[in-house]
Amino acid sequence: MARVKGGNVSKNRRRKVLKQAKGYFGSKHRLYKTAQEQLFHSGSYAYRDRKQNKRNFRKLWITRINAACRLNDISYSKFMDGLNKAGIEINRKMLSEIAINDAESFTKLVNASKDALNGKVAKEVKEESKKEVKKETNDLSTKTLAELKTLAKEAGIKGYSTMKKDELLKNLK
Repeated sequence: MARVKGGNVSKNRRRKVLKQAKGYFGSKHRLYKTAQEQLFHSGSYAYRDRKQNKRNFRKLWITRINAACRLNDISYSKFMDGLNKAGIEINRKMLSEIAINDAESFTKLVNASKDALNGKVAKEVKEESKKEVKKETNDLSTKTLAELKTLAKEAGIKGYSTMKKDELLKNLK
């Protein structure tokens, strides 16, 4: 029986693995066997850390909101409870951006939260928060579809989940 050589197929497969392992330390970028093993581990780390990244960002947003709340003499948990009672639905990412970039409007949200905790329903503040969300949407063309859908949800636009990007842009402006 004739000898079968792997030739180009095996060489190309190994070359592809070594190309992906470029930049790894020591033999992990030189030797096929260790490079392949490291790529398996790298893939599992990347998968794991994509999940952890979401947790870390949520923690960061909560920390920023809490710091801004403390400046306004309220705790984070009471602030969020007040927002829920007031019917103001703004996600933590947007709240942290408002806390960093626009302290005045964040103070208005804190006051609305305090009013709701005291039993008052501030409809004007809810309308103001919708206007602020629309004000943030001035530079919409650079936002992704997911960000636009989040803004549409916050602005109270119905049927936003099935809209395309250009339809969302029209409705938000």
